[in-house]
Amino acid sequence: MYEPFYGFSEKPFSLLPDPDFLYMGDKHSSAYAMLQYGLTNQAGFTVITGGIGCGKTTLLRHLLDELDDDISVGLISNTQQNVGHLLQWVLMAFGLPYRGKSKVELYETFYDFLIEEYARNRRTVLIIDEAQNLSAALLEEFRMLSNINADKNQIIQMILVGQPQLRDLLRRPELEQFAQRIVADYHLTALNMAETAEYIHTRTFKAGVEEPMFNKGATDLIYRYTRGVPRLINIMCDTALVYGFAVEAEMITATIVQMVAKDKAETGLLRLDYDHEKRDRAAASAADWPDDNTLVDFDPEQARYSLKKLPE
Repeated sequence: MYEPFYGFSEKPFSLLPDPDFLYMGDKHSSAYAMLQYGLTNQAGFTVITGGIGCGKTTLLRHLLDELDDDISVGLISNTQQNVGHLLQWVLMAFGLPYRGKSKVELYETFYDFLIEEYARNRRTVLIIDEAQNLSAALLEEFRMLSNINADKNQIIQMILVGQPQLRDLLRRPELEQFAQRIVADYHLTALNMAETAEYIHTRTFKAGVEEPMFNKGATDLIYRYTRGVPRLINIMCDTALVYGFAVEAEMITATIVQMVAKDKAETGLLRLDYDHEKRDRAAASAADWPDDNTLVDFDPEQARYSLKKLPE
């Protein structure tokens, strides 16, 4: 809707995990480097954790796009504690037949697949997304699968990605042997204020607009409201562009961000770090306004906000 008005070639703040829009700041670069290190050094297990909406799945998609052709990858993303036969999910992830087989036959199919890939000088990597949903028993089954080795080589590597609860799970005493197999791990945290501004400008640039679309007052407020969580930043920025388009604002300012945050807070569907005092304090700063002759006008009949110019 707003793309032609602002000159975007596509939506810059989609919620889909698009690797083309991955922001490789210090934190995401470090997490990606750890993934590469684990793959290069044939780590049995690599673990990446991070809060909800921090960009873990987008990082995974980027990794999948960059992997060499000599690596066979299986991805399990629909994790839960009661998945039935784990081997069925593993075989399905690699596109192998799994229906109507006994547990022994499932294991034999997977073992033969690994040996065949190894004989062809191919590595096998199994990625488990949302791994915090797995039980300790299922994680132990994964550890047992990692015992399939050939000579001195690790012929299957596993990457576990999940929320912070995964770290708590791996600290349990019954998973000590599993934890000792983890060669590479990284905890991805939210962005700081400067990184939030870079993140926003990076995404608008990749969507086709070279000049910054959000001024400093806007990016600072977005950081305060979202606590630097990329998914929340995307929601705030996308909605701010809709509001900006509605009032034909050339630049997204703190004024517009305040309007978005208030409306989001009132619906209760999005958890933001928002309160009325914070909005009023931010609005009191002239630097946060589009210019000295602009204010936010509320129409009670239509229940909507708009930017209104003061008379000269």
